[in-house]
Amino acid sequence: MQLVIVTGMSGSGKSTVMKVMEDIGYYCIDNLPPILIEKFIELCKQSGGNLNKVAIALDIRTGDMFSEIYHTLRELRSEMPEQLKVVFLETADDILLKRYKETRRRHPLFDTCNSLEEAIQLERERLQPLRSMVDYYIETSHLSTAQLGVEVRNLFLENETDSMLVKVMSFGYKYGISTESDVVFDVRCLPNPFYIPELKHHTGCEICVRDYVMQFEQSQQLLTKITDLMEFLLPLYIAEGKSQLVIAFGCTGGKHRSVTFAELVGDFLREKGYRVHKLHRDITKGNH
Repeated sequence: MQLVIVTGMSGSGKSTVMKVMEDIGYYCIDNLPPILIEKFIELCKQSGGNLNKVAIALDIRTGDMFSEIYHTLRELRSEMPEQLKVVFLETADDILLKRYKETRRRHPLFDTCNSLEEAIQLERERLQPLRSMVDYYIETSHLSTAQLGVEVRNLFLENETDSMLVKVMSFGYKYGISTESDVVFDVRCLPNPFYIPELKHHTGCEICVRDYVMQFEQSQQLLTKITDLMEFLLPLYIAEGKSQLVIAFGCTGGKHRSVTFAELVGDFLREKGYRVHKLHRDITKGNH
């Protein structure tokens, strides 16, 4: 089990970090009281591997219970020294003041202080002992949301391609274009197996249809050009911080040509190390 504790100054970007952690496959919990962490870990261990990557955001919002974090982290260090990582987010006072004024959000300690400046200083004092227990320290004062996301991905992604889920789908134009798609390829320009009697009731998931579609030179050239384009585009989408990309292939009925290309391109991207989910939206619908 991998456990990441995300903490630091309020307003320093913990929400952004947790969104990124969720995008890269972590089960995320915000503001869990420290005293409950060890009990939660026991539940995770009993989940049969369903919760083997967990990120927990902890901060001063838990009030007096936050002081338990020091004891909890010491216990976790002894129990899971290799699996536990602690991330501390730091931001300069003037930047925090600016962020709070721009967002008009209330600092968690504001009610106990005479000013926002005093609340920030009090929080900094309370968090000071935590700094010695940190694995990764990120200064976010001058980082954009996208840059902070890159920092987090660099820390916790063994393989950069894991950061984005690629959904490769097929659809039939007669049932409507896929509205969720980011990239759409129309493969109605290719020879249609529907007009071959022995292939009409088969689909692009079957080798007989796939062999028919791919026997033509234009099909082979189109596949090569699409895979070349995907090899070029996907790293750019990842660098931009995109967490999911939907690539859709459309033909008339969504059973033959589009399915063939979705299968082949999906397999190609999976071999390249991307997380791929394949979906054939209209494959079970009536003949076109």
